Amino acid sequence: MMYPAVFSIVIGVGMIGQWSASFATKQIPELNTEPFRIWFHIAGEMVTACMLIASGIGLLAAAAWAPTVFYISSGLLFYTVIVSPGYFAQKGNWIWVFAFGVILTLGIVAVLVVAGGT
Repeated sequence: MMYPAVFSIVIGVGMIGQWSASFATKQIPELNTEPFRIWFHIAGEMVTACMLIASGIGLLAAAAWAPTVFYISSGLLFYTVIVSPGYFAQKGNWIWVFAFGVILTLGIVAVLVVAGGT
C-alpha cells in the first residue's frame, strides 16, 4: 500500500507546511478579524495532518490499526478539501480550487486502494 501511505504522509506534511508558511509570512488576516474561528480551523487541520502522517507511517509498517486510522484521516481530509476551496473561490483564486479537487481525486483513489487491499 505504498501509494496511500505516501499520499497520506505528503498531504499531512504539506498541510503543516502550508499553515506554517502562511503563519510565518503573516498571510492569515483572520488571526486579527476572526481569531477564534481561524484557530479552531487550524486546530482541525493540524489534527487531520497528524492523523494522515500517522496513518501513512502505519500503512508503511503494515500495522493492523493503520487502515482504520487511514479511513478516519481520509474522511477528515475529504471534509477540508470540500469546504476549504470556498475561501479561495470567493477570492477568485481558482488554482487553489483546482488543487483541492486534485487532492480529493487522489484521496479517493488512495481509499479505493486500501479498500481493495492492494
